[in-house]
Amino acid sequence: KEEIEEKEEKTEEPVEEVSKEEETKEEEVEEPKEEIEEKQEKPEEPETEAVPEEKKEDPAPEEPEKEPQVEEEEPVKEEEIKVEEPEPEPEPEPEPEPEPEPEPEPVPKEQWRELVSKDKESAFPAESGRYHLFASYACPWSHRALIVRALKGLEGVVSTTMLHPTWRQTRPDEDGDEHRGWVFGNPEGEAFPNTYGVGGPFPAAFPGNDPDPIYNSFSIRDLYEKAGDTTGKFTIPMLWDKEKNTIVNNESSDIMKMFNSEFDDYAGHKELNLFPSIPEVESADELVFAFNNVIHKAGFATAQDVYDKEMDEVTRIYDEFAATLEKQRFLSGNSISEADIRLFVTLFRFDEVYAFYFKTNARLVLLTPVLLDYCRDIYQMHGVSDTCDMEQIKTHFFSSHAELNTFSIVPRGLGFVNKLKEPHDRASME
Repeated sequence: KEEIEEKEEKTEEPVEEVSKEEETKEEEVEEPKEEIEEKQEKPEEPETEAVPEEKKEDPAPEEPEKEPQVEEEEPVKEEEIKVEEPEPEPEPEPEPEPEPEPEPEPVPKEQWRELVSKDKESAFPAESGRYHLFASYACPWSHRALIVRALKGLEGVVSTTMLHPTWRQTRPDEDGDEHRGWVFGNPEGEAFPNTYGVGGPFPAAFPGNDPDPIYNSFSIRDLYEKAGDTTGKFTIPMLWDKEKNTIVNNESSDIMKMFNSEFDDYAGHKELNLFPSIPEVESADELVFAFNNVIHKAGFATAQDVYDKEMDEVTRIYDEFAATLEKQRFLSGNSISEADIRLFVTLFRFDEVYAFYFKTNARLVLLTPVLLDYCRDIYQMHGVSDTCDMEQIKTHFFSSHAELNTFSIVPRGLGFVNKLKEPHDRASME
């Protein structure tokens, strides 16, 4: 039986061989046809097109039983595979925007650094009644310029306009214009809320807030734009030339220096020099700048560790000022300088605003006798108290930024200004 099965198997093998031979013959017959078709198609194909995949599977006609040779796989190289892969369609190039019509170049704010001079031939010669200072009792930088103007006795030489303490939208009727800034008082206007539509209502003018005497503008921004500046931050203080109808300068340090020396021919106290060229003033200035800087950093900190770090620096510098002023009347010695004016402006706001608004309540001037007497000394000098309006200062800080104080509640405070009217003995330290 096994022999019979074996014979049967042997009998079947030739059939398989025949079938293989038949397949090979059929392939041999079909191969020339494919080659002809390929030759016909080749001229129409681009050079970069990949070799058809079905050819890879066909065995070579000469050796049907052998594996395909390496040479036959050459068409499937890495480079050709890359070509075979469909390339991503390139993104359509944006159509070029039409070139806008040329417009006059706006004047950037950095250009407003012209100087009034004693030189009568200069572009802006010092003259009584020619210049006007736009400022605010609430603005610390304005306050510095106002104090120098008062100490030098220039009240009748350089006129002023005090803007409203609450920032408002300067283009309320223009969609998309969200700029907030300084506006003029309107004694006949209606009370208004903050920019969120709540809080207050705040009077359209506090005492001393007057309309714009130049163009009857709504905001300080309008004056900048009248002078050709549409890109600036529209800051104050700003010194205006009424003769040329333009801005002279909007940098508080420059304005302080001009008031200190360039108007001496008209000043009531021309002998006073608030900018002596001595190193003590320069070093004191640097310390005041650092003090103001860390106060703001503490106030705007968004992490506890950052706040704590800045507050350590606030208290360190605060204590350094106290130690210095225990030994001498002013920061640079026995004479007041612009460094003292800068520090006074900061200390005047410290208890009533910064301790709440910037969370710098680790120290208070009311609890530091030497600094309280120092503030009394400066407050009681000629004209300085007239520049100090605590109501407008607090209103500005607590109503102008609705995102920080939604309902614009103004804290009552501890009556700091009344404490400054009390006597002191700082003059005995000279």
